[in-house]
Amino acid sequence: MQKSSQRKDETSAAQRPTSAPFQPGSLVVTTLGNPRDKFWGMILALAPEGLSMSGIELASFEDFVVMVKDGESFTPAVVFFPMHRIERVELDLPDGNLPSLSQRFSAKTGLDPAAILGPSQADGSRHPRDASPPTANRADEDSA
Repeated sequence: MQKSSQRKDETSAAQRPTSAPFQPGSLVVTTLGNPRDKFWGMILALAPEGLSMSGIELASFEDFVVMVKDGESFTPAVVFFPMHRIERVELDLPDGNLPSLSQRFSAKTGLDPAAILGPSQADGSRHPRDASPPTANRADEDSA
């Protein structure tokens, strides 16, 4: 009898998704309607009422990359889109040989987009330097 109950458990586990793809922290491209627009960024919250994101309009992506690469400070938009405006939400994944926007961002800036688009500093500011991986103790940097 244990074998049949084990099979049921294995079957139900195989049918369940291993993880929900549209969780807070996921990088996505959202297509909006009325007016039509696209937005790239990180999901902050997804609820029946709508989608909260931190990011930028897709049309500004290249300008955003240049600004980050040049070390300019910035604050990504934190927005809420009501469900009636959302036409499509897709994970920011590569498509065949085409890199994802996140991969393009990382390749051009050397930074992790999740760190850039994630929660802001206490003063509300963001800076690419804050998103880079620590290479030395901050106290060592301050004394240098």
